[in-house]
Amino acid sequence: MIRETVAQLTVPAPEIRAGFAGVVRTIVAHDAAMAARPEMNSIEVGGVPASTAPLAFPFTVAAWNLERCLFARESAAHLAATDAPLVLLSEMDNGMARTGQRHPTAEVAAALGMHYAYGIEFIELGLGSDTEREFCEDDFNAKGFHGNALMASVPLNRPFMLRLWGERLWFTDGEQPRLGERLAIGAVIETDAGPFVAVSTHLESATTAAYRERQVKELIDAIDGAFPGLPVLIGGDLNTGNHAGGDFEAEGLFAMSAIRGFTRHGGPLDVMTTRPSLITRWPERSMKLDWFLSRGLNIGETRIIPSLDPSGRPLSDHDLIACVVEGFK
Repeated sequence: MIRETVAQLTVPAPEIRAGFAGVVRTIVAHDAAMAARPEMNSIEVGGVPASTAPLAFPFTVAAWNLERCLFARESAAHLAATDAPLVLLSEMDNGMARTGQRHPTAEVAAALGMHYAYGIEFIELGLGSDTEREFCEDDFNAKGFHGNALMASVPLNRPFMLRLWGERLWFTDGEQPRLGERLAIGAVIETDAGPFVAVSTHLESATTAAYRERQVKELIDAIDGAFPGLPVLIGGDLNTGNHAGGDFEAEGLFAMSAIRGFTRHGGPLDVMTTRPSLITRWPERSMKLDWFLSRGLNIGETRIIPSLDPSGRPLSDHDLIACVVEGFK
């Protein structure tokens, strides 16, 4: 579990990033390259929380895969409409040409008056897919970072990041090569009834249900080891049913996490959470990928909120999910 925090992540020089392309495509070589990079082994913490007082029940939590976050200002406004003091984000660029070399996580946090923790899933070695390249004005990435974030209107205490190790699938991908692995990023949140652990995560898409089940098991094991006895809320894009015919009920992670005391929350089971977007223009199917998993918390209504701005433009290929945390069990 990674706990080192920095005010700004180290940016590897262009020649170092170019050198990643020449690393032998093996897990051992990949992990050696990652271990040598400080930005892959630390958490960027920034922003200023609007309050230092504990959260009062009930409160809303929002989770959203923002698909690179092309529109930070509009996405922040969409989140503000939920009135959520705790936000879990995935697929957040930082220094990528396709998002104007910006740091959308920092922009969204500033707009919402929130503290944030950001971790790198991948250093991208290219500019992205063909549709993503259409958004690029530069032919290079200033940083090449792509990751997940947790943000709150109150302080994020004891922030941590955990790699969800798999088979380094994206490192061997010819179209979109990346150095890195999926991750979860979390922190302890104080409420007026005591603390709980909030975790933003993003499971692997290009794999099997068994692979994702293992990722969740290892995440729960790590949380239980580091924060024994604390209530937990995990949220994000769990990629349930992805590359498995779209059947989210075929995912073993739900039964496994239930045995560990977790309850799933995803809104109406017949309402999917993906949609066509400016990047993912012709999805093969609509899927239900986004969920909360809770333990030790009373969760009220969970809503699925269309990710459309006032003009009807999609802000992401995922809809936002939001749940109400009513208190501790």
